Amino acid sequence: MKTALLRTPLVAAVAVASFGMMGHAVADTADLEQRLLELENRIAAAEQRASDAEQRAELAEAQAEGRLSEDEVEERLAKVERQASGEEGFSFNVYARSGLLLGEDRKSIEGGPYVTPVGGLGGAVGRLGNEPDTYAETILNYRMRFDNGAKAKYTTMLADGVSTSNDWTADESNLNVRQVYAEFSDLPSFTGAFEDASIWAGKRFDRDNFDIHWLDSDFIFLSGTGAGIYDMQLADNWRSNFSLYGRSFSDFPVRPEYPGDEGSTDSLILTSNNYFGNWQWMVNGLSAADNDERDIGEGQTAADSGFHTMVAYHGDSFFGLGEGNYKVALLHGQGLGAQVKGLGSDGDLTDDANATRLGIYGTTYVAPKWRVAPAILAETSEDRYVEGDQYDWATLNVRLANELTENFEMQYEASYQWMDLDSRGHNGNGAAEGDYTKFTIAPTFKPQVGGFWQRPEIRLFASWSDWDEELNDYNGDDAFGSEGFTGGQWSFGVQTEVWF
Repeated sequence: MKTALLRTPLVAAVAVASFGMMGHAVADTADLEQRLLELENRIAAAEQRASDAEQRAELAEAQAEGRLSEDEVEERLAKVERQASGEEGFSFNVYARSGLLLGEDRKSIEGGPYVTPVGGLGGAVGRLGNEPDTYAETILNYRMRFDNGAKAKYTTMLADGVSTSNDWTADESNLNVRQVYAEFSDLPSFTGAFEDASIWAGKRFDRDNFDIHWLDSDFIFLSGTGAGIYDMQLADNWRSNFSLYGRSFSDFPVRPEYPGDEGSTDSLILTSNNYFGNWQWMVNGLSAADNDERDIGEGQTAADSGFHTMVAYHGDSFFGLGEGNYKVALLHGQGLGAQVKGLGSDGDLTDDANATRLGIYGTTYVAPKWRVAPAILAETSEDRYVEGDQYDWATLNVRLANELTENFEMQYEASYQWMDLDSRGHNGNGAAEGDYTKFTIAPTFKPQVGGFWQRPEIRLFASWSDWDEELNDYNGDDAFGSEGFTGGQWSFGVQTEVWF
C-alpha cells in the first residue's frame, strides 16, 4: 500500500502508539493504516485550506486598500484555486541512485545490469546489489491553465551519471539536458476524435515508454526530438498516438560535397501507437538518409531504413491468478528496427538485420508481508552487424521482499542469464556460449514499507556472482576476464534509491 510519509507530530504519535500494540491480526493492521492515511489526508487538506484562506485574506486587503480592482482579485483567486488543485504552477520530479560496490579485496569492481558480454545488445541482468554508479534525473515542470480551459505544460529534464566515488566529478560528468518540450491539452477548438487529445513538440521521452525496473531495462524506449499527438479517440475502444522523432548517429563519414556535416546523420522514426483496452499495438517506420554510405567493417554497409512493431498487454492482475499486475510484450524489428528497445539508436545495423524480443514481468503479494516480482527478458537476432552473425540470450530474474517492520524489509534477488553469441569477428569479438548467475541479499530501510514502488530506501547488500569461463574470452575489453573479476566471487556495498 502506498501511503504518504508521516508529516506531523500528531500523526507520528498515533503511529508510535499503534506500533506498540502487539498481537493484532493483519486485518486490524490494514484498518489502522487506512485510518492513519485518512487522518493524514484530512490534516493535509486543512493545511491547504489555511494556505488558501491566507492568500484570499491578502487579496481582500489589497482590494480594500485600492491596490487591486475587483476583476484583478477574481483573476488572482482563480489562479490560487488552480494552483491548489495542481493544475497550475511549478513542480518537479526526481529519480536518483547512488551506491558503493566493492569486491572481496575491498576494491571497487565492475557492475551494472549490462555487465555481461551480451549487455551491449540489451541483455540485462538483475540490478539489486549490482550497481556501482551515481545517477540522477531532475524533471522541472511548469503547468498553466488559460481562461478558455486550455492547459499547457513545459518540461525540462536534467540528468547526470558517474561511476567515481569522489565528491567532485567534473572531469567525468555527463550532465545533459535530456528533455525540453511543451505539451498542450484541453484545447477548445479540438473536437470529435481530437476532443481529449494533447499535442507536443520538442525533445522528450515518449510518454508511453514502460520498463522492467528490476533489470533497469525498458520494454520499449522511444525518444528524440520531434512532435506528436496523444490520445486521439478513433473509436469507442481505440485510442491512438502519432509521432515523428528525429535522432542522430555518430561517426558518419565526412562527405566532401557537404562540408561541416561530419559526426551525425538524421534518423527519423514515424510512430503509430494504438490501444484497445488493455492491448497495445505499436508500429514504427525508420529512415536514415545516406546512412548506407557508412562502412561498418567486415565489408558491410549500414541500413538506411527499417521496420519495427510491438504487441503488448498491460494486465491488472497477477497473470489472472490474484491481485497485482503484469505486462507482456513481443517485439520484432528489421533493418534499423532490429534495435527493438532503443528505437533509432543504433546506426550500425545492416539491411538484413532482424531481431525478436519477449519481455514479461509481474508483481504480487504471496502472503501479507511477502511480495514477489518475476521477470523474463529474451531475444534472438541474426545478420545484425555481419552476415551470418547470431546473438541469442535469455534472462530470468526474481525479486523477493519480506516486510518485517514498518521501516525495514529484507530483499532478495536471483538472476540467471544464458547466452549463445557468434559475432563473426565484429568489433574484434569472438564466439561464446555460457551462463551467468547472481544471488543478492539486501537488508533495506524505508520511511515506510509497502509494495515494490515505495521509495526512498537505503539498502546494504551482499551478492555472489558466477559465470562460465568461456565468456571471459568473448571480448578482451569488457569486464569479464579482467583482473579481479573472473567469476565465482562475492561483492558488497550500500546504495540509496529515490523517486518521487
